[in-house]
Amino acid sequence: MRPLLFPWNLASNSVPVLSFNVLSLTHRIAADSDGYVSQSSDLALFVFHFLSIQFPNRLASATQVFVASLKMADSKAGLRKPVFTKVDQLRPGTSGHTLTVKVVSTKMVMQKGRSDGPQVRQMRIAECLVGDETGMIIFTARNDQVNLMEEGATVTLRNAKIDMFKGSMRLAVDKWGRVEVTEPASFTVKEDNNLSLIEYELVNVVEE
Repeated sequence: MRPLLFPWNLASNSVPVLSFNVLSLTHRIAADSDGYVSQSSDLALFVFHFLSIQFPNRLASATQVFVASLKMADSKAGLRKPVFTKVDQLRPGTSGHTLTVKVVSTKMVMQKGRSDGPQVRQMRIAECLVGDETGMIIFTARNDQVNLMEEGATVTLRNAKIDMFKGSMRLAVDKWGRVEVTEPASFTVKEDNNLSLIEYELVNVVEE
């Protein structure tokens, strides 16, 4: 699909001097965050609405087209099928993974604040051993994610990334991703291939 350009010139009615590639941006967001276009497009919509109020004669029509283009991008992103990653395909420094795993075990490693206190003051971190038929890895669950990581549960991790902790890989999902409990998977976890037990060493390569 060709990107839709919105040119305008706020200083005069002469030849436009600034253009904004809207669909290119939304397509990139969709690629990076597995279809979560709307989260990032809300801010852009707010900016366009604000500008259309300040410059109604020049940006009102552009805003309407912009909204239509975002809806089209959202609908197309929703039709995209995510590419699922297997545990043994995970590598240091990678991100944007979508994978379905079983929770083998969960261990709380940090809990601050009272369970009956304000939610904003609580902090919980659990190390969860998760895996599929190709291997296992430690998933670092934070706050509300901890509630979903019950032993034996099957979860889908969307837009997951690899963090490094003391030279070994940890799987994580930040605010740009999502953890979903799904239907029980039929596979058996390959417990003799724990990727978090592999230690990586940073090597500086000197070019001659």
